[in-house]
Amino acid sequence: MSDATPGPHVAEVMPAALDGERVDRVVALLTGCSRAEAAALIAAGEVHVGGAQVGKPSQRVVEGDLVEILADPVRPSEELEADPTVEFEVLHEDGDLLVIDKPAGLVVHPGAGHRGSTLVHGLLARFPELRDVGQPERPGLVHRLDRGTSGLMVVARTNDAYEELVHQLSTHAVERVYTALVWRHPEHPQGVVDAPIGRSRRDPLRMTIAIDGRPSRTHYHVDRTFTEPVESSLLTCELETGRTHQIRVHLSSIGHAVIGDDLYGGIRHSLPTTRPFLHARELRFVHPGTAEEVSFSSPLPEDLASLLERFS
Repeated sequence: MSDATPGPHVAEVMPAALDGERVDRVVALLTGCSRAEAAALIAAGEVHVGGAQVGKPSQRVVEGDLVEILADPVRPSEELEADPTVEFEVLHEDGDLLVIDKPAGLVVHPGAGHRGSTLVHGLLARFPELRDVGQPERPGLVHRLDRGTSGLMVVARTNDAYEELVHQLSTHAVERVYTALVWRHPEHPQGVVDAPIGRSRRDPLRMTIAIDGRPSRTHYHVDRTFTEPVESSLLTCELETGRTHQIRVHLSSIGHAVIGDDLYGGIRHSLPTTRPFLHARELRFVHPGTAEEVSFSSPLPEDLASLLERFS
């Protein structure tokens, strides 16, 4: 039995016909996988060109380069089926991207306990080309919203747009503004919550402030304060980073949980609610196709607007 390190699954010298091609397309051609699966292999560090690990799917190969693929593509555990019954509004559509106004209650992508009837399944019914964009089980998605949160999301329609939007998100170039109704009145009219967020060791469904968590920053501004029917405040929140449950965790950590948030202390018998009062109302970014800044807005949905009318 040999204990030598296994060699690459695929090793090919690039012919002239592939000179200048993107490495993710080359990987897809060599393995028969999708571009999304090729991108996942690259992200996992399993693709080398000229002996060096590839950093980006958009990297170009040159004639004579040795491309090594060290592992088989990871296929989705099950094929995502299009579901035309999933309802959502498309605010903007062009060849590069979509802007979606997600309703509250709709799960964005498959996960534990939610294998079907997600936004992804609905997107595939209307835009089947998304199947080959981004991650296999999250086609086209560059960010997400929690199930109970309504509002704006951008979805990439091409891999080039996907990479550019992910880059903008990672460099905090995308502006995401939310409306939140929280318990009590913050001490200061505006502020920044700067605290790392990680998964709770006690409850894997919850996130928490953790020393070893990922850096996270949320800016907030108090728009209005109320005393009736309960002491509360309407906030504008802007994400500098985009961690799971970030706004909900950060506001709860400073004693101002989002009203209606059953996971982070926002439920009170004095004010029955059906979901967290959190809405993604504004989205601004540089369009990956035109390089122009674009912005979109979404009004407060009817359920939250009706609830807000009760406050004074």
